[in-house]
Amino acid sequence: MKQWLETRQVLGAIGSLPGSGQRAALATVIRVRGSAYRHEGAKLLLTEEGVCVGNVSGGCLEADVREVALRVMRSGVAQRRSYCGTSDEIAAWDLGVGCEGVVDLLITPVCDDWRAEREAIAAEEPFVICTRLDDGVRSTLRGRAGLALAKSWESRVEVLDGVEHFINVLTPPPRLVVASAGDDACQLARLAHEVGFRVVVVDRRPGLLVPARFPAGVRLIESEAATLGEHLALDADDFAITMTHHFADDTNYLRALLRSPARYIGVLGPRRRTERILATLEREGPVDQRRIYGPVGLDIGTDGAEQVALAVVAELLAVRSGRRPSSLRERTAPIHLVAG
Repeated sequence: MKQWLETRQVLGAIGSLPGSGQRAALATVIRVRGSAYRHEGAKLLLTEEGVCVGNVSGGCLEADVREVALRVMRSGVAQRRSYCGTSDEIAAWDLGVGCEGVVDLLITPVCDDWRAEREAIAAEEPFVICTRLDDGVRSTLRGRAGLALAKSWESRVEVLDGVEHFINVLTPPPRLVVASAGDDACQLARLAHEVGFRVVVVDRRPGLLVPARFPAGVRLIESEAATLGEHLALDADDFAITMTHHFADDTNYLRALLRSPARYIGVLGPRRRTERILATLEREGPVDQRRIYGPVGLDIGTDGAEQVALAVVAELLAVRSGRRPSSLRERTAPIHLVAG
């Protein structure tokens, strides 16, 4: 999910390069073996003036990657690098990678504006970037060609026509529909947007749907609950939360959301209030309570809109990953993805 947001930010920065006259290089994680902070497809854009967008580690690799990127900018020739957290045999220097895994990077010169990729991001459609690992030449596939190459929807190194390629599969992250444009909804929209959700804010009150109140990229829709389906078609990957602080409005938006296939429907407010809303809806017909999370958010102890937003987003991420929330000290499995 983070990769879509990070790629959008990187591509935005690449799009502004032609006017700046700066040279740049792009570092991409192409293979992870063992445990690592970032996964295949993570990106870091570096310019010769020191601008950095994205990251490829928790901060332990970036200094070396900057040095390699500068050489790539000067030579115009792509380079591969491997870093290991447990052995000096693969690592270029003793970097203290911090995770017990091997991370392979491809650093390529940025020679064009990546228009096709930026168009795919803007259209919110899946696409695949296929990059040769011997020379860094890439092609971008959309539509049927991209779907055929995506296969398992996992980014990976694959041999095509006798040459190793990095297949970077990019799919739009899930949407979060927030039924409210109130002050606390602004905090939730901001944090959810920062972690990578495609955020849509819906409210019947046009005076609150002011772009300046929300991060760029958050979609704003003026709609009564009864006409929500006309403005927004939700699917089974979507998350939604109603948090208007108005009993009738929350009831109406929850009714509309339950008619959609959204996988997660959160209700902000005390348990007894949520139970009253559900009792109202149950008098109208069956209610699928398995999808309802009310009161919404993890039980972390909160005070204020910012902390409530943190509790809610943490629950969204746990539901999306299929994990039962708990302290990491209780987790016996690796906290990072372990690749073969």
